[in-house]
Amino acid sequence: MKAWHWLRENAVMIVGLLAIAYMLIPILVIAVFSFNDPSGRFNFEWVGFTTEYWTKPFAITELTDSLLLSIRLAFFTAIGATILGTLLAIALVRYQFMGRRAANLLIVIPMATPEVVIGAALLSFFLTLNVFELGFQTLLIAHIMFSVSFVVIVVRSRLIGFDRRLEEAASDLGANAFTTFRKVTLPLIAPGVLSAAFLAFALSIDDFVISNFNSGSEVTFPLYIFGANQRGIPVQVNVIATMLFAVTVIAMLAVIIQQKRAEKAAAMRPEEVANKPAISLPV
Repeated sequence: MKAWHWLRENAVMIVGLLAIAYMLIPILVIAVFSFNDPSGRFNFEWVGFTTEYWTKPFAITELTDSLLLSIRLAFFTAIGATILGTLLAIALVRYQFMGRRAANLLIVIPMATPEVVIGAALLSFFLTLNVFELGFQTLLIAHIMFSVSFVVIVVRSRLIGFDRRLEEAASDLGANAFTTFRKVTLPLIAPGVLSAAFLAFALSIDDFVISNFNSGSEVTFPLYIFGANQRGIPVQVNVIATMLFAVTVIAMLAVIIQQKRAEKAAAMRPEEVANKPAISLPV
């Protein structure tokens, strides 16, 4: 009876831990098999422990080229999607204009549309337009297009909870609109913007379906893994995947720390902001 009572009291925690384990176990398997020494082409069965592949993770030229392409693509996608998405989120939250409700609906459509439909539609668009040859440019346009929606959702949620009195306090100190945005608004929504940028980066570097339609002769990291799966995925893929996961964890921890700092700043009363010297908000 005590055990049953304990299970009932901690059911939510247990389910949460199981869900986390369900998500992390595949990543743990990838990390473990990055130290495997397979006897054949396929790295699906544990043979023996080795650190050989960690000493030469970029030994395969095709793999390295595809990884660098994906990182470069994801970097520019994150920049483009973050700028466009942040501006669009500000417009949707701060301003009233004709078609605002329709714009809010259109933002969600790419998120709800199957990737195969988006990929095929973009391919048809590029071929009909006949301006860009299928390759890096079409990949970048496609990735920014489907990433913007996620950026808007993240930044908009940050803006909705923003205390406008902080901006009013800055205006009372004599700061113009641009200075207020640069000195007050942007620092406080920065954690949301940074989170959106990381999300856009992750979506881009992970994408396979849309990239498969619009890549032309370019081979991204997911496309390389898909092709290598037919002939045997090298252990270096596990090594690089483990590295990417570690970098992601470190980056997200940095975002969380920055967000905590921003929340402390946002908790400051507007009166305290107004009492600061005007030199802190130069016009």
